[in-house]
Amino acid sequence: MHSLSEKGQAAIVVPTGFITAQSGIEKKIRERLISNGWLRGVVSMPSNIFASTGTNVSVLFFDKRADSEHIILMDASKLGKTVKEGKNQRTVLTPEEETRIVDTFNQKQAVEDLSVVVTKEEIAEKNYSFSAGQYFEVKIEYVDITPEEFAEKMQDFETNLQSLFAEGNALDVKIQEQLKSLKYE
Repeated sequence: MHSLSEKGQAAIVVPTGFITAQSGIEKKIRERLISNGWLRGVVSMPSNIFASTGTNVSVLFFDKRADSEHIILMDASKLGKTVKEGKNQRTVLTPEEETRIVDTFNQKQAVEDLSVVVTKEEIAEKNYSFSAGQYFEVKIEYVDITPEEFAEKMQDFETNLQSLFAEGNALDVKIQEQLKSLKYE
């Protein structure tokens, strides 16, 4: 950050834990990036994107002339497919996925379950977390049911639970019987 010119831009690969650490130097660096208005965006990559490490990584994009009102946070961790290379496994993005990531990032688009566009104030409110998942809307689908349907579902749950408890008790008895049959020789 210190070595960038006034028009400087950089991309840095960090362990994904860096983008959510609640204290320490990681949080101080994130705070500084936000207070200076240098964060253009973050892309959280799929695990095993590098064959040499299984560490989950994220890419931070700095721009000393970044727009602090349109910071893009992207969770690309579910993209790609796993391939085996020798002894190692790695995740490979398809050309279409790569294009999707680049285009979404450059156009600063909010795409459901992939990216969000936030302000520096919103990031400060979330304890300077750069994780897109913390900004996604939680969608809850409600289904109206009748009191009779509710009672039926509850009865099914209770019956299933009683069955599982009975099975657990039977296993406890078998284990105790097996322990009693053990002999020292």
